[in-house]
Amino acid sequence: MKSPDAYCFFQDIEPRDPMVARFDRDYLLHAVHGALDVEIDGKRWLLPKSFAAWVPAGTTMRVSIKRPVTSCSILARSGFAHGMPDKPVAFQMSHLAREMAKHCQHWGETDTHPPEAPVFFSALLSLCASLISGSLDVQRPTTNDPQLARAIEYIETHFERPLATADVAKAAALSERSLQRRFQAEFGVGWRQVMTRIRMINAVAMLCEDTASITEVSLSCGYSSPTAFGQNFKSFAGETPSAFRQRVS
Repeated sequence: MKSPDAYCFFQDIEPRDPMVARFDRDYLLHAVHGALDVEIDGKRWLLPKSFAAWVPAGTTMRVSIKRPVTSCSILARSGFAHGMPDKPVAFQMSHLAREMAKHCQHWGETDTHPPEAPVFFSALLSLCASLISGSLDVQRPTTNDPQLARAIEYIETHFERPLATADVAKAAALSERSLQRRFQAEFGVGWRQVMTRIRMINAVAMLCEDTASITEVSLSCGYSSPTAFGQNFKSFAGETPSAFRQRVS
């Protein structure tokens, strides 16, 4: 049987070791539950349920799944999607796009597709193309500098509690002064600003789930004051945590 122009990959996936994959189809990587950690060409994104990554055919990616995930991704032959970029990108899915993705969950590679399936998939991918330019940026900080990479790994492991410059500098085997200088040279901001970005990206993932209150998310991201958390989140996302949650729920 001829493979369809586009089909849905809908599956429950348990936590696993990082997996390196490459597909001969364009890939809209999306989860309806859980979050995916995706790394491509030195760029890294955390993709909770309201986000997706567009991965052109032939692109090598590294995917980490730390908690159970339900994947609702679309694979399309090269050239089927119009308007999508020719390079990897992560973007925020609208409510309509997420519902359209779920609608085609039974249209897998070996399933019998209804006659309208190709038009439906084309419309979904065209909608996604229109969402990319205005999306919230959830790219995580990365670096090829091994000492700064250790500092970032330390921050990502301990972002839920207050951190001192001495703690991060020790993890990177740098003096406090060198730590500040190296972060400024690499990222254009200090390590605390990088930490805030890491906290906000993780807050986005938590807010996309419905289990924790705003106060609990605030505490889980290292803030003792929900007000300070709200101010930082609004600076990052352009809206309050409650407004963001309401929009993506």
